[in-house]
This record gives sequence, structure tokens and C-alpha cells, in this order.
Amino acid sequence: MARFNAFHKNARMSAQKVRLVADLVRGMYADEALDTLKYQPQRGARMLEKVIRSAVGNAQDPDQNSGRSHRIEELVVTEVRIDGGPMFKRI
Repeated sequence: MARFNAFHKNARMSAQKVRLVADLVRGMYADEALDTLKYQPQRGARMLEKVIRSAVGNAQDPDQNSGRSHRIEELVVTEVRIDGGPMFKRI
């Protein structure tokens, strides 16, 4: 099975807040994850929704997949990694 990646770098939000939302969608099909995130009130849900849409777009692009396009019903969110970003030092 092919893997498709999407990234969101330097997000101005606490990693802990986004991890709470990421735990909801880990292991879901991509279309179910997008439906779930659509109704979440957290700001991190909007960020994750954009990243998952980007990964789905990468999967559906035949130029990146050696001529094969994948359907959204086949795609599963296998890994969601939320790492801490850059911090400003307070003086």
C-alpha cells in the first residue's frame, strides 16, 4: 500500500491542543476523519482538516502516483504526528 504525506509546519498553536483532536481521527478512513473534524469546535481541527485534504489531494494526483489515482474511500489516516514548533524566548 502506498503512503501519502502532507505537512503543516510552524503552526502557531500548542501541540498539546492539536494532539487532543488528532487522537480522534487516527485510524479512521479519510472521509470519516474529514466529517468528524468538520464538526469539532477546536481551532486545531481546522488545521488537521486542511492537512488531511492535502494528503487526499496528493493521493488523487496521478502524476505523483505513477499514473494511478486513489479514491478517498480507500484512504486511511495511519499516522498523525504533532511535534512542538519553534518558541520565542521571553525576555
